[in-house]
Amino acid sequence: QVQLVESGGGLVQTGGSLRLSCTASINLEDITYMYWYRQAPGKRRESVARITSTHRTHYEDSVKGRFAISSDNARNTVYLQMNNLKPEDTAVYYCHSEQYIGDPNGSWGPGTQVTVSS
Repeated sequence: QVQLVESGGGLVQTGGSLRLSCTASINLEDITYMYWYRQAPGKRRESVARITSTHRTHYEDSVKGRFAISSDNARNTVYLQMNNLKPEDTAVYYCHSEQYIGDPNGSWGPGTQVTVSS
């Protein structure tokens, strides 16, 4: 199973920026879908952004225009650049991999905390 490790979380003020990283234990070219999810306290885990092995991207409406997902195959790393952060972006952010959408054998990282102060 793919091992995923996130980094880059922290505390930032409203309007600030952070870049999250997710490093995979295998080549990204061998992973069809890489996602960033987030889970705020008392809420369900929700998808934020997705990138495919062919670098096609998808964003949820709540982050469009503010977040950007990218990948570096040479480093087996997926990034989430988060700009113009808002308090409602506060959550634990998770990296997730799937070989196909709905893959029950997908992998999750342990998560990284992002806190946006008002």
